[in-house]
Amino acid sequence: MHKLLEKIFNFLYPVFRDWGMSRNVASYTSLIFNIVILIALAYVIYYAAKFLLVTLTAVFAQRTKTKFDDYLIQNKTTRYTAYLIPFFFIYKAVPVILDKYEYWESIFGKIVGIYIVLLGLWIVRTVFNSLRDYLKQKPEYSDKPIDSFVQVIMIVLWIFGVAMIISTLFGIKKGELLTILGTLSAIIILIFRDTILGFVSSVQVAINDMVRIGDWITMDKFGADGDVIEINLTTVKVRNFDNTITTIPTYALSSDSFQNWRGMQKSDGRRIKRHVLIKSSTIRFLNDEDLHQLKKVQLITSYIDSRQAEIDKYNDLRGIDKTLSLNGRNMTNLGLFRKYIMQYLNDHPGLNKNMHIMCRQLQSTAHGVPLEIYVFSSDKRWANYEYIMADIFDHVMASVRYFDLEIFELPSTLS
Repeated sequence: MHKLLEKIFNFLYPVFRDWGMSRNVASYTSLIFNIVILIALAYVIYYAAKFLLVTLTAVFAQRTKTKFDDYLIQNKTTRYTAYLIPFFFIYKAVPVILDKYEYWESIFGKIVGIYIVLLGLWIVRTVFNSLRDYLKQKPEYSDKPIDSFVQVIMIVLWIFGVAMIISTLFGIKKGELLTILGTLSAIIILIFRDTILGFVSSVQVAINDMVRIGDWITMDKFGADGDVIEINLTTVKVRNFDNTITTIPTYALSSDSFQNWRGMQKSDGRRIKRHVLIKSSTIRFLNDEDLHQLKKVQLITSYIDSRQAEIDKYNDLRGIDKTLSLNGRNMTNLGLFRKYIMQYLNDHPGLNKNMHIMCRQLQSTAHGVPLEIYVFSSDKRWANYEYIMADIFDHVMASVRYFDLEIFELPSTLS
């Protein structure tokens, strides 16, 4: 090319001389002319590379079964590669074009070299982004923190890229530059503290399978209560159930406490654990008249008969004086109510009968006696779960009065 351009200059020099130009002016004119030709050739190479890499690759990608090449096209990998080829041509041609102009050769060479490094890093980034997108559509990788690993690789590549740029600009050998960066490692660690902590946490999260994309987590410290939609080096994004987005530092997953509901979602039921407070002053022994009325409650009719026969036999054998209800064994309205609730829960169609079904009395409080229901809903969907739980407690609160019990409520301050 140099000889071709030299012949063109020698051909045009008489014209420059006729115009009264000096040899020096004509030389600079030749330089500009060479640069114009170089740019024109670079454009030709670019369009040829664009046709081969972008157009033909797109056609080829449509005919292949794998989706990886589709993601390469979506992330514009081939387009950026088409930009890189003409710049390689320019980088090789600059020493020829600017052979007699060392100062400009150095400047243009450095500019083109830096651009090639940056463009190369960008192409590598698009390749890794394509790999990330490809792996995410695989079921076995869809819930893994792939973004974190891609970001770590890119950070390392950017460090080497910046080292190459500095080496190109100031003429420092790459080995010497890495030595300098090593001595500045303390400052680098301080600058990239969150990134390093995030990387370590990402590894821990992946190895220990603590959190996956799609998991429902609750983290009160950060106000997060929803599904994990993204895990990267520095942040974890959670879409809350009110459709707001909460951002949590990645290292907080290994340093702070949070609740992951994945175990519940994979189990056979979702737990219902809630209690009502019964006024202790309404708890009493039941007499024969009370039992006669409660036998009308079909769920516990047979239980009352068998239980009363057992109690009567016990009291008769020991000659218990039943003129006072306190003597001997007796049934209480709260105990019979617990039995009724157990029967009701066992018959409820929305509960998983293969998991715990319990109605238990907790430690008494100043507000009354807590009666807790501990069961598992067979339907784990949020709306249906809430409906089943509300249905159970609607029935519990409505049925309390039939056992001559009352639910504790704070007295109203309204007159």
